[in-house]
Amino acid sequence: MMANSVWRRAAGALILSLALCVTASLPALAAIVVTVNGTPITDIQVSQRVKLFAMEGNRTGQRGARDQLVDEAIMMSEAKRLNITVSNAQIDSALQDVARNVGLSQDKLISMLQQSGVGMDTLRDRLRAAIAWAAVTDQAVAPNVQISDAELDQQAESRIADYQKFDYILKEVLFLAPGGQGAGGRTSQANRYRSAFAGCDSAVELSLGYTDAAVLDVGRRNATQLPEAVAKELAGLNVGGISKPRVTDSGVSMLAICQKTQAEDLTFIKGEIRAEDGNTAVATEASNYLATLRSQAKIINN
Repeated sequence: MMANSVWRRAAGALILSLALCVTASLPALAAIVVTVNGTPITDIQVSQRVKLFAMEGNRTGQRGARDQLVDEAIMMSEAKRLNITVSNAQIDSALQDVARNVGLSQDKLISMLQQSGVGMDTLRDRLRAAIAWAAVTDQAVAPNVQISDAELDQQAESRIADYQKFDYILKEVLFLAPGGQGAGGRTSQANRYRSAFAGCDSAVELSLGYTDAAVLDVGRRNATQLPEAVAKELAGLNVGGISKPRVTDSGVSMLAICQKTQAEDLTFIKGEIRAEDGNTAVATEASNYLATLRSQAKIINN
């Protein structure tokens, strides 16, 4: 009995000694600086985000890092409410995009982060929040953004230039010169063709007098679909006219006008405006949505 008691006391002392050694060897525990809807944010997370900011040239320091982490916690909370999840595969793909956008291999990017004392979890957490918020925006914000056709018409009318207000049916007359080889001689031939051009009906017949010349049907084009220089030149030509020769990858090209009408359909320019204004409007509404969520969030500072 006494032997067992002595062993228990010795074993207890040994366990306590080992526990103290292990505790002494561990880094200090992270301190919670703020809690957002029940999600803790630690001083280590803030410190890591500041280091990531430094790599990016962001000088907002701890305050900026803390604010960004609070926003991300709110984003993730809203994503959870909407049953939106982000897979590791999505984050891996986003990480590859980040590396590609900065012109680095993924291994090199990871190495740079490590050298700056930034753990991979820091970047992955930010990517996770960004992907989740994009999904929240698509699901909860974008469907509520409306741009009226009347507004689009008004913007299109004010943005479109006079030279863009035409629809054409075009043919391309191409003097082949792959890679631009012999383009000078081909340009001279194209100019001779142009001086003899008498309209689209005789375009093919006229081309038969030249080697490696082709007449291609381009079809209907709105001026907004053409390069600016070409659209401006065609605006000054009548039906039966043909543009000056231009060197392309395939050879020397000219455009012949078979039909030309005043364009009343602003679909092309409206499509561009819808995309531009739509993206801007969605971004603004998403920012307002986040601000509302933040005002409603339970944020406890420690």
